[in-house]
Amino acid sequence: MRLSYPLSPSHQIFAAFAIYAFAMGNIFPRIGDLQLEMGVDKTALGLGLIGTPLGTLTSITVAAPILARIGHRVVLMAGIPLIALFLAIAVHAPSPLVLFVLLYPVGFVIGCMEIVVNVEADRTENNLGYRIMNRCHAFWSIGFFAAGFFGAWMASLGFSPQFHLGIVVPLSLVAVWMTLANFVPATKRNDETVEKAPRFAFPSLAIILLFTVTASAMLLEGASMDWSAIYMRDSFAAGPFVAGIAVASFAVCQASARFFADSFVEKYSSVTFSRCLLLILLVGSLITYFSTSPTISLIGFALIGVGTSAIFPLAISAAAQRSDRPAAINVASLVQLSFSMFLLGPPLLGYVAEHWGIRSAYGVSIPLVILSLLTSGTLGSRASK
Repeated sequence: MRLSYPLSPSHQIFAAFAIYAFAMGNIFPRIGDLQLEMGVDKTALGLGLIGTPLGTLTSITVAAPILARIGHRVVLMAGIPLIALFLAIAVHAPSPLVLFVLLYPVGFVIGCMEIVVNVEADRTENNLGYRIMNRCHAFWSIGFFAAGFFGAWMASLGFSPQFHLGIVVPLSLVAVWMTLANFVPATKRNDETVEKAPRFAFPSLAIILLFTVTASAMLLEGASMDWSAIYMRDSFAAGPFVAGIAVASFAVCQASARFFADSFVEKYSSVTFSRCLLLILLVGSLITYFSTSPTISLIGFALIGVGTSAIFPLAISAAAQRSDRPAAINVASLVQLSFSMFLLGPPLLGYVAEHWGIRSAYGVSIPLVILSLLTSGTLGSRASK
């Protein structure tokens, strides 16, 4: 089945971001259930969760030139349903080690998707002549919010993670076919270099500086995705629905902020806007750390959602617009470094949570937020060297 009318290029890339996020996001409200099923502590669970970011780091390190040969349409059409399918398999894991192994292919496909959707968003933005990158990531947040709410609902009805994630597979297939069957990749930017891409996307100094801007946002985004449901359960004995709403509140506020981000960037500049977001992120982290009630915690997660909303999209745009290397390589190297936060995050935060309490998982991010504030000026640099 296809839509009876064709979607515009911008609407197609919006749909790709949203469906991709929905396919990958349904596991996060059920992480607490998986922990209970396996009967392990937070440190062991965190080590199992490393499989996803490790797979992501692998693919974004080596996949950019391969994806260019395969074609972005094929990657989108096949990659989104594969993420849903691999996750549906992974939730059957009986132990953290098996979970790690089963999540690795999930992460590998996610890395491919990250490269393709962000490069397509940048090229579409360039072809249209106005900013859409933050709106693209807003639709990612909408998809993730839908996944969080759907996961909370399925948990409240008593459905197992295995049944729940199994349903997501056909939903993703139908959504992809209805919205992306006629997808046509955007033409390359005129300033994209045509030199042969290297096999490995090693970061340049400029990309490393951009990474320092995104580091705190990526760590706190990962903390909110991986640990917010467990935070609500352990801190306030919240039920499965309320625990799932913590994930959804983060995502919906992130999405809302991203919808308005482009106009703020045009008016106030990337640097000024990013500094405001990082200050909000700092406040949200402090509220979550010191919270005394579920309602206050939800406010903290909401502020973290706002604070993380546009930092990564702004950095992606800055990386893609550099002319020293192909856009796909610069995007891949930035995503590679940024997703290292997801690699370090699960075991680090799991260890912290196990030994100093789940709240401390949010307190350890504060120095990184300060570092991001100090280096946020690099978002305004467009030099090619």
